[in-house]
Amino acid sequence: MYKTLQEECYEANMQLPKLGLVLFTFGNVSAVDRDRAVFAIKPSGVDYAKLTPADIVICDYDAKVVAGTFRPSSDTKTHALLYKTWDDIGGIVHTHSTHAVAWAQAGMDIPIFGTTHADHTHQDIPCAPALTDEMILGDYEHETGNQIFGVFADRGLNHKEMEMVLLQNHGPFTWGKTAEKAVYNAAVLEELARMAYMTLQINPNTPRLKDTLRMKHYERKHGVNAYYGQGC
Repeated sequence: MYKTLQEECYEANMQLPKLGLVLFTFGNVSAVDRDRAVFAIKPSGVDYAKLTPADIVICDYDAKVVAGTFRPSSDTKTHALLYKTWDDIGGIVHTHSTHAVAWAQAGMDIPIFGTTHADHTHQDIPCAPALTDEMILGDYEHETGNQIFGVFADRGLNHKEMEMVLLQNHGPFTWGKTAEKAVYNAAVLEELARMAYMTLQINPNTPRLKDTLRMKHYERKHGVNAYYGQGC
């Protein structure tokens, strides 16, 4: 009964190595079925070269396994909490992509320097602070989700406008209306991280994109009068 959802999740996961976003078994993608209140996620530690649609694990919003013979990703509780709290997202991605992780390990937001960044979000990409010892030693993966909510609340961010985040010392999470869009956002985040890093290597004093150009690019693609692309 979950075959279609498993196949969607499998196809999205297989995009990660193709896009150069994962190495070995790093990272995972999940896809949700809101009607059944379950989500599909990559099994823990299974190599992408050996992964099949039937291997994909089905869990509920409390991270309990509903179907599947493998253990789900070790990040399953984070995915579950995001789905349970943000009921309008359809897919989630976690990777350890090189440049995004470098910013996360440095504990720094990714600054908005150019229009490529502004085409996707009009603000710096936030880096949530490191978890406390209590959070790490407690329900770690669940608290990882809470740390994401915390930085969004503290910064007044909207998860519909900012579909990506870094976690200090850890790495990136992205989401979207579908698993495919979440993968797209993961690839975009890695590229923005790489561009920002290179920009600062060339000129450490590069200013952020000015407000008029920043909002022009964001709103022409996402605003109420958006005119980017071919429309519906």
